[in-house]
Amino acid sequence: MMHLSGSMTISPPSKGGIDLVHEINKLRKKRNAVILAHYYQHPDIQDVADFIGDSLELCRKAAATEADVIVFCGVHFMAETAKILNPNKTVLIPDVNAGCSLADDCPSDKFEKFRAKYPDHFVVTYINCTADVKAQSDLICTSSNAVELIKKIPKDKEILFSPDKNLGKWVQAQCGRELTIWEGSCVVHENFSEEALLKLQLEHPEAKTIAHPECLPNLLGLADYIGSTTKLLKYADESESSSFIVVTEPGILHQMRLKIPSKIFYDVPGIDGCSCNECPYMRLNNLENLHTCLLNMEPKIEMEEDIRLKALRPIELMLEMSS
Repeated sequence: MMHLSGSMTISPPSKGGIDLVHEINKLRKKRNAVILAHYYQHPDIQDVADFIGDSLELCRKAAATEADVIVFCGVHFMAETAKILNPNKTVLIPDVNAGCSLADDCPSDKFEKFRAKYPDHFVVTYINCTADVKAQSDLICTSSNAVELIKKIPKDKEILFSPDKNLGKWVQAQCGRELTIWEGSCVVHENFSEEALLKLQLEHPEAKTIAHPECLPNLLGLADYIGSTTKLLKYADESESSSFIVVTEPGILHQMRLKIPSKIFYDVPGIDGCSCNECPYMRLNNLENLHTCLLNMEPKIEMEEDIRLKALRPIELMLEMSS
């Protein structure tokens, strides 16, 4: 038991009387497995993970790991990226249905036709896409490094950017480059309520508003700082402000409150008035199916080798170009 103040106790998460965290730890050691978790995972998953980060950080961890097994607690394209980087390792995802609206918005056949309209363009693709789309790209980027990478591309080179239109428009403004942008979007980041954000800003005028660049432009226009999840965490830590309104998936608030307990963080309701904007795909992973996938070594991420090799090149170029 974990004891809090007074007589209150919290029992560890369990399944059929089994202490899931204890069993996960046993299986992790037995399998020589590393558990990677995105900031948008449920706090229970974050607390048991070996590494927590955004897409770029986790990509680097996946590339560098010496573990035999990678359990990727995120969404499917993240686990695919780990497999692309680690063809000889077993890559697992707790729930194979943990997809991504951005990846779904950009099917490979339609992307191929889109690219064919712009044969001379350099293809920069946000990491939130399938392996098949990565394989058609010249360079992969994340929200952490998109601006940095676009600025490094020669100015006489025309650029096709996919699949997130909001990130693309923000990058375009930051870089002063004209981009040809695919019209995709994140179901979570498009669902924040501008009215709710304005209300929070009126209620907490001292709070800094920090937002992820996948948000709609009208929300980004209300932000004091825009950045990836890792950059939002870093900004909150280093800022002199003691409170923040956070416009991104609320899983990041768990790490913010753990790492910066002296500061206050507010999440922004969605358009439908819900208290938070949890990603329905990210939250499919939980301790129970994490335990099950380590126990059964399923579901595994598999892909054709020719697709993996084609997708590997733009990812490796991203890692080479990222400072």
